[in-house]
Amino acid sequence: MRDGFEPISLERRAEYLDRLARCPQKVSDYSFGNLWGWAEEYGLSWRFGESHVWILQSRPVEVFWAPVGPWLDVDWNACPCLSQGLDFIRVPERLCEVLGDAMPDRVSTSDSRDHADYVYSVPELVELRGNKFHKKKNLLSQFLRTYDYEYKPLTPDCVEDTLELQRQWFSWRDPEESGALLAENQAIVRVLQNWDRMPGLMGGAIRVDGEMIAYTVAEALTPEMLVIHFEKGRPGFKGVYQAINQMFLADAGAGYALVNREQDLGDEGLRKAKLSYNPSGFLKKCTVTVAPRG
Repeated sequence: MRDGFEPISLERRAEYLDRLARCPQKVSDYSFGNLWGWAEEYGLSWRFGESHVWILQSRPVEVFWAPVGPWLDVDWNACPCLSQGLDFIRVPERLCEVLGDAMPDRVSTSDSRDHADYVYSVPELVELRGNKFHKKKNLLSQFLRTYDYEYKPLTPDCVEDTLELQRQWFSWRDPEESGALLAENQAIVRVLQNWDRMPGLMGGAIRVDGEMIAYTVAEALTPEMLVIHFEKGRPGFKGVYQAINQMFLADAGAGYALVNREQDLGDEGLRKAKLSYNPSGFLKKCTVTVAPRG
């Protein structure tokens, strides 16, 4: 591990969130739940500087994520960390602009469409009004008519049932998909097993005849925006995904204007599904290369 870097830890969560709050733009990658959940898969570590947190990925290749902190308060051209040049991934669009303006002769950027966050209106996804949500509303209505369901927020006493549903959900997947899904499964288990140590987490679950058939896990990204990290439903329950999405947002999303459903990572099926919910916008990200200072 590079000097000064240490594993992502629950003990420094509050300190990290203080730096994140000072970022002019917040995207899903830098929510604590995302960092903690995926830390082992990507070999993530961090270093706390005077004003920013530097995040380093070591797997499958070594590369930096965007620094987290007050981007506008830095003389980036004089930053010692960048004197020898550096590559960054998952860089929010606003920071791309800041770096480009500060070092126009040293910075090159390229758009990362696969990493763009999908952002939706919470009221739209709760109400599902109009022709553009006609199919979603129909599926939700079928679910409501068909099943004797119960929705409740996720609480620590639900964790074991949620882990069991996740274990079953993973076992139903196509083995050929197992690489990416195994990594996701490990991230989900890591987050759920530490539920009571991460006070920012929220979620919801639907039960039919006492058995959990769907769950969602989320947290606040900003005072206006929720980010949904994981959402799973049991096969065979028509409309289950429309139900868990709508019920969770109607309950926990009432105080938020927007919901961030993260990126599609270039997966065609995932992209189609996320577009079908009619995003109100995207949080774009890019890859940034900073050349050595001359």
